[in-house]
Formats: sequence, structure tokens, C-alpha cells
Amino acid sequence: MQGHIVITGATGIIGSELSRRLISTGRRVVIFARSPEAAAAKIPGAAAYVKWDADMESGEWTQSLDGAYAVIHMAGKPLLDSRWTEEHKEACYNSRIHGTRILVKAMAEVSKKPEVFISSSAIGFYGAFEHCNDTGDLIESDGAGDDFLAKICHDWEQEARPAEQSGIRVVLLRTGIVLSTRSGMLQKLITPFSLFFGGPVGSGDQCISWIHIDDEIAVILAALDNPEYRGPVNAVAPNPVSMKAFASELGAVMGRPSLLPVPKFAVQLLMGEGAEYAVKGQKVLPGFLQAHGFSFAWPKLHEALADLIGKGK
Repeated sequence: MQGHIVITGATGIIGSELSRRLISTGRRVVIFARSPEAAAAKIPGAAAYVKWDADMESGEWTQSLDGAYAVIHMAGKPLLDSRWTEEHKEACYNSRIHGTRILVKAMAEVSKKPEVFISSSAIGFYGAFEHCNDTGDLIESDGAGDDFLAKICHDWEQEARPAEQSGIRVVLLRTGIVLSTRSGMLQKLITPFSLFFGGPVGSGDQCISWIHIDDEIAVILAALDNPEYRGPVNAVAPNPVSMKAFASELGAVMGRPSLLPVPKFAVQLLMGEGAEYAVKGQKVLPGFLQAHGFSFAWPKLHEALADLIGKGK
């Protein structure tokens, strides 16, 4: 097989939508997954389903990299879906660092190397802050923060960069909060709002740098085929908002009040240390995308939420 696109993390909310979009346009997609059978059931129509996870140092999966046009790497243990323990944090870190390392090593060893490597990162790279005005507008040239999530993102990117030494164009996709009714923050907020118990999480002063799922996919597709895309790219909409404003807009779209904030101690009961990140944020702008003329379909939050809630995306 030649010219195909390898995707890890394809069964996640971003990966599944991206895979379907690529398959529907005739691109040959090879899905790397812990369970190829489950991936095939969820995302039909791929050219192949290959067993892979971050602990597989070698195997038949390496053959699927030879002749690939691109590798899009989005696999990693979910960070905020479980209560934080040292074991959970270590597993989250290792899944990203080791998985990226073995992919980069394998790409360097195949005879026909991929042209582009799109490796996931996150805006957690910049650190987490309690208030929108704690920093200026953060763009790709700003440095890394010094907390745990910043370390994960920094080290994750450092594992991806050596692919450049093999002549592969590397894109480091620093994704913000992806809005979808099927997963993530928006999905978790819909139920309490529908029951008239909605409100901001924490103080409400933290910054939410968000992106509509459709724009997230559009950014990845642009990075896939545009040779100008390389290095860090902030995948966020151009209009970040406070958590309080986000909750107010969601309430307005759903026709519900936004009166009952979720206090930090309640989040701590569920998440432990992870609550520190659930009630903080970053004020991040899409500096690279704006400089390269990217056109957002959903640059404003109210319209983005109305589209997502209305269509169940």
C-alpha cells in the first residue's frame, strides 16, 4: 500500500470524525488500534485495521508505515476522565511519550518515509491559570508552563520533533477544548443544564479556549496537505471566553438559566488533584492559523453552540 494515511486514536471523538471524513472523500485510511475489531465496527470503510498500542515496541504495524503519505497521531490515555492518582498520571504521561517515541523510531526505519507527521498536543502546554487576565494572549511562540499538564505537552512534542531529522514535516497540534455534544466538556454540561441545574464550573473566571469539532477537523485537514503547516499550531477559535460567559451562552442556546456554579470542592471530590486543571484555563489565540489565512466556520461561541446543540454533533 502507498500514499495511505495512518491514524492512531481513531476511535476518539476527533479521530473518529476525522477518519470518517477522510474515508468519505476517498482517502485510504489505515487505523492503528488496541482492538482492530472494535475500530472496524465503529469506523467502517478503512483500508486496514492494525493492532497497535503504546507498549508495542515493534510488530507488524511497522510495515504499515512504509509508504504512508501521513501519520496522524492522536492516541493517549484520557487525562480528566478518572480521579487523579500517581498511577493515573504516570499512565497518562507514558501513553503519550512512549507511543510517540516508538512511532518516530519506526518511521525513521522504513524505506519510504511518510511526508507528514501530525502529532497531538494541547494548549495545556502553556500552563493553567485561574483568571482570564492572568496572562496576555498566548500564541505559538510563547513558552511552556511549569505544571504537570504543561510537562506532558512539552515532553510529548519533544518526542515528535526528531521525525524532522528523517525529512518528515512535523505539525504539533495544540488543541483547545473541542466542542461536541458527543464527548468532552460540552457533553458533560448539557445534562445539568437540561435539568435546570446548569452553571459555570469553579469560579467562572478561568478562560476557555475552545474550538468547534468541525473546525478542529478542518485544521487537521489543512495541516495534512499544506506544506506551510509545520511546528506548533494552536487549534482554537479566535474568541476565547471566560467559563462564566461560556455557561451563560450555553444556557441561552438551551433556553435554560445559568445560575448554579459547580464549586471547586465538588470537582475535587470527583477528581482529586485533577480538579486543579478542571477549574483553570488558558487564554490562547490561533496565531499560526490567522497568519496563514485559515477561515473558521465557527469563530463565535453562540453560533457554534447553536449549531452543535441543534444538530447533535
